Amino acid sequence: MGDKGGMDKLKGKAKEMAGKATGDKRREAEGRTDRTKGEAKDTMESARDKAKGMKDSLKRNDS
Repeated sequence: MGDKGGMDKLKGKAKEMAGKATGDKRREAEGRTDRTKGEAKDTMESARDKAKGMKDSLKRNDS
């Protein structure tokens, strides 16, 4: 779990479970949205790290 998206995923899961337990469909949907937002942040962070790694490896080959 990434640092940037981890909190959103955790918060989303809690909201989703609370919504299910109380029958609150809106809270449940908000939880799913928060979880999705967290997953997107993790994906972007991973892509950014991969791009940085590629950039660094290209620099090393040119030296």
